[in-house]
Amino acid sequence: MGSRILVIEDNAPNLELMIYLLNSFGHTTVAARNGEDGVHEALAHPPDLIVCDLALPRLDGFDVVRRLRVEPATKDVPIIAVTAFAMSGDRDKVLGSGFDGYITKPIAPETFVSEIERFLHPDPGHGHDSRR
Repeated sequence: MGSRILVIEDNAPNLELMIYLLNSFGHTTVAARNGEDGVHEALAHPPDLIVCDLALPRLDGFDVVRRLRVEPATKDVPIIAVTAFAMSGDRDKVLGSGFDGYITKPIAPETFVSEIERFLHPDPGHGHDSRR
C-alpha cells in the first residue's frame, strides 16, 4: 500500500510530473500550490511525507519547514526539498534548516520515486540518510 504524500509546488508542469510519478507507484498525493496552503493541508491532514519546493508564493519552503517542525502533528513527518538551488552550500543550508532530504531540479523521472521512498522506509536503527 502506498503512502500519502503532500506535494507543495507552484510550477504546474513540475507539480503534475511529481504527482504523476508518485501516483504511478501507488502513492496517494495531495497538492498545494503555495506555502501557506501547504502548511494548512499538512496540519489539517498530516501526510506520511512532504515534498516541498523552496521558492514558493506566500511562504517559502524554509518558512514551511519552520512552521511544521514546531507542530506536534507534523514535527516528525519527513520533508524533502525539491529545488533548483544547487549552488555550493545550498544542500547544507537546506538540511540545516530542518529538511530531511534534498533533490535538485530538474528531477530525474527514473529515480525520483525511489529517492522519495527511501525517506518513507529508513533503514531501521540508522534514521534518515539525508546526505546521500
